[in-house]
Amino acid sequence: MSNTSALSLNSSISGWHRLPWYQFEACVEAPHWFLLYYGVKVLNLVAGVPLNGLVLWQILRKKSEGSTSDVFIFNLSILDAYFGLMTPVDLSNRLYFNDESVWYSVRFAYGLKDVTPLFLTCICLDRYVAVVHPILFTGIRDTSIRIGVSLVVWGLILAYSLTKTFLGVMSVNEVFSGVILSAFFIMMFCNLSIIWVLRKSVAGKETMNPVKKKAFKMVIIVLAIIVGNYLPPVALMPFSSTYSFVTFRCKISLCVFSIMDLSCTIEPLLYISKMERSAFCNCLPNTSKKPITVSI
Repeated sequence: MSNTSALSLNSSISGWHRLPWYQFEACVEAPHWFLLYYGVKVLNLVAGVPLNGLVLWQILRKKSEGSTSDVFIFNLSILDAYFGLMTPVDLSNRLYFNDESVWYSVRFAYGLKDVTPLFLTCICLDRYVAVVHPILFTGIRDTSIRIGVSLVVWGLILAYSLTKTFLGVMSVNEVFSGVILSAFFIMMFCNLSIIWVLRKSVAGKETMNPVKKKAFKMVIIVLAIIVGNYLPPVALMPFSSTYSFVTFRCKISLCVFSIMDLSCTIEPLLYISKMERSAFCNCLPNTSKKPITVSI
């Protein structure tokens, strides 16, 4: 089931009525899961949007000095920032208005979020080729190749989102499951392969090269995030038909999508953690700069 755990737009309801803050009358026995769901949304607005803005600014600032994966990271940050900015619209419509026309824009935003793992998969594939197949990588370092791949991915994302917006969430249910499953296993394969190659390169040595050691630690962190953010939907969502309405709509789906939505904040935080301290300081405004006088 795609990320629309609390959306009532797909159901065939005659007329629109005010829903409780926990969205479904049956969820009165487990409303606390909605507090987690809304809390993650607020976190993405308060922390995720500024962090993604900082990532976008930093990538634009260093331009050609960045890594080849920055093209994909840039596009991923745009999607995450947009999803975070939709939080006030989403929450106000869920909690107060329940306006049918607004649900279309909300469903479009959720459609974008559903398939953001496509760009994360591109990042993992790019790093996989760079580490595991360095000779091949030297021939495809051109940024224009990654821009072309990004345009293709954007086409797939928009097609998915528009389909979900106008045909309903069930129209893309199988596609969502396929995307999440495929992306998860591809990302796992790429990161495990990178770890294997990095470990193999230092076999028999006492210490690892500092650059490789830094790359090794980063891949471990990325792998942990992939498992944490995408293993729950991979493990639980294919069996959605076996759950009761209350168990699925009021508990499992809210927990799963809250974890997935956390990626809007975790992913830019990971990127910022990779930045050199000097580069991070340069991203912050400094109004106290004064000319330095050196006396000899």
